[in-house]
Amino acid sequence: MQEQWLTHYPKDVPYHLHYADASLAEVLTKTTQEFPNHDAISFLDTRIRFKKLNEMVNRMANALMDLGVKPGDRVAMLMPNMPQMVIAIYACWRIGAAAVMNNPLYSDRELEHNFNNSQAGVLITLDLLATRMLALKSRTSLKKIIITHIRDHLSFPKKQLLPLIAKDKHKDIPPAPDVHEWQDLIRRYPATDPHVLVPPDSVATLQFTGGTTGISKAAMLTHANLHSNAQQLKAWLHTLQRGSDAVLCALPYFHSFGILACLNSGIMQGWNQVLIPKPDIETILKAVVKYKINIFPGVPTLYTGVVNHPDIAKYNLRSIEACFSAGAPLPVDIISKFEEISGAHICEAYGLTEASPCVTVNPFKGLTKPGSVGIPLPNTEIKLVNSEDGIAEVPQGAEGEILVKGPQVMKGYYNKPAETEIALKDGWLHTGDVGRQDEDGYLYIVDRIKDMIIASGYNIYPNEIDQVLFGHPKILEACAVGVPHAYRGETLKAFIVIKPGEVLTEKEVIEYCNQNLAKYKIPKLVEFIDELPKSAVGKILRKELRRIEMEKVS
Repeated sequence: MQEQWLTHYPKDVPYHLHYADASLAEVLTKTTQEFPNHDAISFLDTRIRFKKLNEMVNRMANALMDLGVKPGDRVAMLMPNMPQMVIAIYACWRIGAAAVMNNPLYSDRELEHNFNNSQAGVLITLDLLATRMLALKSRTSLKKIIITHIRDHLSFPKKQLLPLIAKDKHKDIPPAPDVHEWQDLIRRYPATDPHVLVPPDSVATLQFTGGTTGISKAAMLTHANLHSNAQQLKAWLHTLQRGSDAVLCALPYFHSFGILACLNSGIMQGWNQVLIPKPDIETILKAVVKYKINIFPGVPTLYTGVVNHPDIAKYNLRSIEACFSAGAPLPVDIISKFEEISGAHICEAYGLTEASPCVTVNPFKGLTKPGSVGIPLPNTEIKLVNSEDGIAEVPQGAEGEILVKGPQVMKGYYNKPAETEIALKDGWLHTGDVGRQDEDGYLYIVDRIKDMIIASGYNIYPNEIDQVLFGHPKILEACAVGVPHAYRGETLKAFIVIKPGEVLTEKEVIEYCNQNLAKYKIPKLVEFIDELPKSAVGKILRKELRRIEMEKVS
């Protein structure tokens, strides 16, 4: 199958790359030497250049070392996209510590699990969450907490005005043992490189994921994993400008997609990272215009929100050159509308946390196939196997579990040898995703194995139903789930968000599906809701809808 897709490889992109043997912090040093006065970060009208960013990384790295953080230790992150997040992650990497990523929207129960599971000793958190974290600290492995504020790296006059404007949200935390203020540490410690030797195979991040067995665990991604994936993407985008482009950073940095497409690619390429702490569509549109965004990574809900924004005609998006969508299939009509509005080329991609995360991408400015997630990145192998035995390869065009091999594949799950053994076999990562390849070797994602619905003996992949529903002109978003049924075992229920100003009935939905789906795939139940539950990156949470339905049944 490799021979077929190699014929469609992007021009001047080699399949075999020579990977730089360096830690991620060394990449920042190199970029700083090359572009010291170029903007590295833009955040609420504040600009931080690479020279200043590198100095602050060194200061925080020296502070962490003085607080007792050693190579191999874990430092937990609990912040939205803000300068402190970038500085803190790279400060950890500079001294060989692992950054433990956490969603600020997690509950205390989830955070307690993550802190203890990772054995994190230090937490860096936003002031709005500090009171909760101080109360949680005694139940976790945490020994020290560093508190930062939105104002810490703002320029005048916003630095002075923010506490007055947002006084109900702004928090000053009373002094306490082992609690430190971010700005105090930044001021106190030198901007000199601590010169810690960080082997490329050391763990850079612990990234929590449901993984292939559904149990929350931390994928160990090494410097080599993350650096390789960034180099693979750099080769794929070789026509983009180094040191002059701007990347929209609406994808959260506690998610692997944001780390690759925004954080590490931005540092490696010398791009200006335009940080969006909360992915509001109007804020994103204004940022594109103001900063003349060139690179626009996102998930389907983000692109859908842009093309359906009521004032989209007011915004000039023609600066955008490259767009990457992942996390779920992007409806064809959304692709065509966004490309018409922006003039940009959207490349759908596929990946998972355990692969740093990117595995396949449609060729940039090459042959893209709607509905496909493209072809493998350099030095990346995929094969589709029988999902029952996990060994026998399926014929071309048939559905099978996707297996991945490449330099971006994780080291394993932290302190989970049994789960690691299930996921990694003979060098292959078993993804738990079902796909198929066409005659050109392009990959199409069918669904997750665990999301498959069995109704009256038929195997139904809900992603197919979602895509049909997305094609209805009155439907904004849709998600199908399996619900218990006394006779069929499971039956199909569709949750639907109607476009503003439209009216739609259950009968119309069923009739539309009847025209586009086999009879056994037609939803038997339809529920109209105002909003679908989504993850921090905007991915629709099918499992949450299923959980709600199961609670109703029980």
